[in-house]
Amino acid sequence: MPVNETLSTYSDWTYGAAVSVYFVAAVFYLCEAAFGRTKARELVGAAKVAGTAEDGTWTPGLVVRHERSRAEKLGRMGVALTVLGALLQLSSLVLRGFATERAPWGNMYEYGSLLTFAAVATWLVLMRTFPVRKLGGFVLVPVVILMFLGGTVLYAEAAPVQPALQSYWLVVHVSVISVSSGILLVPGVTSVLYLLKSSGRARFAKLPDADVLDRVAYRSTVFSFPLFTIGIICGAIWAEAAWGRFWGWDPKETVAFVCWVVYAAYLHARATAGWRGRPAAWINALGFALNVFNLFFINLVTTGLHSYAGVG
Repeated sequence: MPVNETLSTYSDWTYGAAVSVYFVAAVFYLCEAAFGRTKARELVGAAKVAGTAEDGTWTPGLVVRHERSRAEKLGRMGVALTVLGALLQLSSLVLRGFATERAPWGNMYEYGSLLTFAAVATWLVLMRTFPVRKLGGFVLVPVVILMFLGGTVLYAEAAPVQPALQSYWLVVHVSVISVSSGILLVPGVTSVLYLLKSSGRARFAKLPDADVLDRVAYRSTVFSFPLFTIGIICGAIWAEAAWGRFWGWDPKETVAFVCWVVYAAYLHARATAGWRGRPAAWINALGFALNVFNLFFINLVTTGLHSYAGVG
């Protein structure tokens, strides 16, 4: 089928704009996390020496609130830019879909775009529930890196998918796996931050409470794990229809199954009193590493039945 080159071009433009907006948002988040509290501490120290009233009394509250308000403005600007970037990225996916007249996740470039969009959308939802806005930079940095690689190294021109992918299962299986993998990026990052926070080192004191990080990682994993499970089941059904078997221990199938076992172990560990905290966080971080390994190494380096999901 013909490809609408105009819509494809607009899709690429909005994708690039989303990457740029996410990058600026990440800078604002990082400035809020690093600059705000440090600067407030410096001003409080200066106020102790010089005093802030005519009688020499010290009123640090006004100084701290003023500096916090400046930092919070940066954070709110970061949130606004994140929303704008998400809308641009969603527009890019929709335009690519209309340009090719198919589901816009038929290659690594499109798959990665849907995955990172799911991660950003998840983070926006979590920020409304937990006081973790300052961690936005830690989430957006890997998103920007993944999208940059997708738009350069993994980029693929808009085109019809290969015959093996011309199935309604492309809409069901690939979308569910991509969205669940994107959601799992968030608990992976927060589990790593939890391990840093719980190390007790002063350099990580600015991170949110370890309990908050633990709850963010757990709740997002609880939500995404059933989706990931459904995605694997749908993939097995598609494999039976396409190749005549439900499971063939293809490299991507194998690593996906290992990821599923690791996340199941994490949820079990998190529900077991003796394995909460750092042991559970280590398991979740391992699942995150395997997810990234499956995304890049398995898709691009190894040879298997899923090789068609590569760059082209």
